[in-house]
Amino acid sequence: MKKFRAPKVSTIVGQGTVLNGDLVFRGGLHLDGTVKGDIAAEDGEEVTLTVSEKGEVIGDVRVTHMILNGSVVGDVYVTGRVELAPQARVTGSLYYNLLEMAMGAEVNGQLIHTDGEPKKLEYTSDEAKS
Repeated sequence: MKKFRAPKVSTIVGQGTVLNGDLVFRGGLHLDGTVKGDIAAEDGEEVTLTVSEKGEVIGDVRVTHMILNGSVVGDVYVTGRVELAPQARVTGSLYYNLLEMAMGAEVNGQLIHTDGEPKKLEYTSDEAKS
């Protein structure tokens, strides 16, 4: 099995920066600040999100790969590999294909294994499906 290599970081949200609104990106995003909104990969792009121990996301995350050592308050959808470092905190469900979780990391919600295909997320309740 080949070792995972994160792509070069093309976007940085620095410590002390607060972004209010959704963020769509390509390549690599390194987050030391706060995003109050959803973070997603540009359609068809393979991306990596790195959230440092200083980083925080308040919203849903939809990416190919993720390295988390900060916090996410919202659902996380990772179609590739997710690495939860010792200070990682997820308050919400984590949908993953491959998962690496260090001692100390927390997921306060469900861990749901998927086959790596992005899911259509328009309907989340049983009532909407009937």
